[in-house]
Amino acid sequence: MPSDTALQRFIACVESNAHVEAIETFYAPDASMQENTLPPRVGRDALVAHEARAMAATRSVQSWCVGPVFVNGDHVVIRWRFRFELPDGSVRELEELAYQQWRGDLILREQFFYDPGQFAPRHPPH
Repeated sequence: MPSDTALQRFIACVESNAHVEAIETFYAPDASMQENTLPPRVGRDALVAHEARAMAATRSVQSWCVGPVFVNGDHVVIRWRFRFELPDGSVRELEELAYQQWRGDLILREQFFYDPGQFAPRHPPH
């Protein structure tokens, strides 16, 4: 079960847009991440590399935790909103639920649930 301090630090790290650092700090070495029903990525090093590539492909990212956060023992559900600005100026906004299993103060498993249609690019009004 995560401590309240660890959970709040994790959320603050993501909200500060330090996504790679959040994985390095709060995920177990054998952690896995899964997008909807796709096969999971396994191992913190692989998760860090994937996130670093994703962040490098954006001009900017804004991240918000939409409360409340649900905690039941080792299981946590967080509702996130993200706004990605891409190098071409297009914007993608995503809302998702992250279902996590923690082992102590580290995330062991995480599965994201979202509508992939949200990834359609939108161009901001001029």
